Amino acid sequence: MDRLGDIRLFVEAARLGGISAAGRKLGVTPAAASARLAKLEASLSTRLFERTTRQLRLTDEGRLYLRHCMRALQALDDADAALQAGRTVVRGKIRISTTSDFGRNMLMGWLDEFNTLYPEVTFALTLADSVSNLLHDEIDLAIRFGAPREDTSLIARPLAANRRVLVASPDYLARHGEPASPADLARFHTIVLSIASGPLNEWRFVRGDETADYTAPLETSRETNDGAVTRIWAVDGYGIALKSLWDIDADLRAGRLRIVLRDWRYAWDTPLHALFHRNRYRPPRVRALLDFLIERFAQVERDWPELPGLMR
Repeated sequence: MDRLGDIRLFVEAARLGGISAAGRKLGVTPAAASARLAKLEASLSTRLFERTTRQLRLTDEGRLYLRHCMRALQALDDADAALQAGRTVVRGKIRISTTSDFGRNMLMGWLDEFNTLYPEVTFALTLADSVSNLLHDEIDLAIRFGAPREDTSLIARPLAANRRVLVASPDYLARHGEPASPADLARFHTIVLSIASGPLNEWRFVRGDETADYTAPLETSRETNDGAVTRIWAVDGYGIALKSLWDIDADLRAGRLRIVLRDWRYAWDTPLHALFHRNRYRPPRVRALLDFLIERFAQVERDWPELPGLMR
């Protein structure tokens, strides 16, 4: 228990930026707090802080230790709260990672709704189109299109289908017309998303028994590694983009974007998955959020047949 108290003191000192402030919060004198942290460092054979007369700064080892300590303390606090209340307590911080466009246009609103049900939950939201390292980045839940193929440290839980469509702004289509077939896309400007493995500029479409491939030329396409920029460029009339319905649901309903090649369907849809670290404790707040999101995904999917221009 002394070691646990020393760890709590270390976490507070790192959070507050001072040993005295951490000691005051935990009811320990500055001298005793300093001695306890020195004892913790000695037991680890590692310096956790660089100390000056004006500043307390974590070492690289201290930052690594802090991440693990915070996770361990949060798990203990969750367990204590559940036992004391005699029920599942939903509170604390959830660290979430998802793609930039989906996070801004769909997930942020859902998190606000979740907070009305569970006001004691807070969020740390990371938006990135690359796949996060859940262990390194301390992520509780990642929402991604597709699932890791070989990463056995992760559990991937399917959340929803992922319908992708070609879209452009009404203004762009008024100026340039609409493509009649995938081959006709060569007459139009295209917008391409690039990820770590390369640009997603090879598109395949199906219509009944027909299959058609098109490669968007990178030398003339607008290209970005940010899905939100792809959507904004399409809305602003710079060309045709391939987008997930999850990213553009609101734009289609508001008329900011229109679906083109409506009788062709994109062939390579990758379902949405929730990703968890296999060996990491999932507290009640994460389980409650996942159940909530599954309901929201299902609700939106039920409404998709109403989207303007979507082929049934």
